[in-house]
Amino acid sequence: TAARVKEVASVAGVRSNQLVGYGLVVGLDGSGDQTTAAPFTTQSLISMLQQLGVTIPPGTPLALRNVAAVMVTANLPPYAMPGQVVDVNVSSIGNAKSLRGGTLVTTPLKGVDGQIYALAQGNLVIGGAGAAANGSKVVINQLSSGRVPAGATIERSVPNTALQGDSLQLAMHATDYQTASAVAQAINQAKGPGTATAVDGRMVHVEFVSNVYLV
Repeated sequence: TAARVKEVASVAGVRSNQLVGYGLVVGLDGSGDQTTAAPFTTQSLISMLQQLGVTIPPGTPLALRNVAAVMVTANLPPYAMPGQVVDVNVSSIGNAKSLRGGTLVTTPLKGVDGQIYALAQGNLVIGGAGAAANGSKVVINQLSSGRVPAGATIERSVPNTALQGDSLQLAMHATDYQTASAVAQAINQAKGPGTATAVDGRMVHVEFVSNVYLV
């Protein structure tokens, strides 16, 4: 069965990057963190309010029930440009009972280098459901995690040098020298002898020539 090159291999070095951030979900219906057991939620809210110009006197008791501390994660696609949007996953890190109905407040998402690559915000979509009555409780799936579709806007692109220079490496999805040789042979038939060489069962070396398109 014939297959396109991109179905069995990908350009080495071209990959997505993981982003992570710490934020707050607000607007919960009394199902947020119990701040006595999760004091970092209160500290985070006070810090956020101070940035917004609201000062809370030290020692002021805050009985928050509509706020939850969360971790926000996302994948930054290769060649993503500023202004594009990606989905984000939101997970409670405190003792919130449910994030249903909550809104994620603007959260910076950082890469492993500590740089901010995206900003996330929006209404959560929760895939679970729960009900309680007369001392009985039923929960379907998770209520403490959810998603914000198109919830993060990319602010910074990641430089990628994989396509710079006079050659590139194709990484096979599965280690198989026969498949690697077939890929190299197909490229040579389409672009000329010597264009591609199967280095081993995992890698195919391709020299850049005019009008080379890997499809």
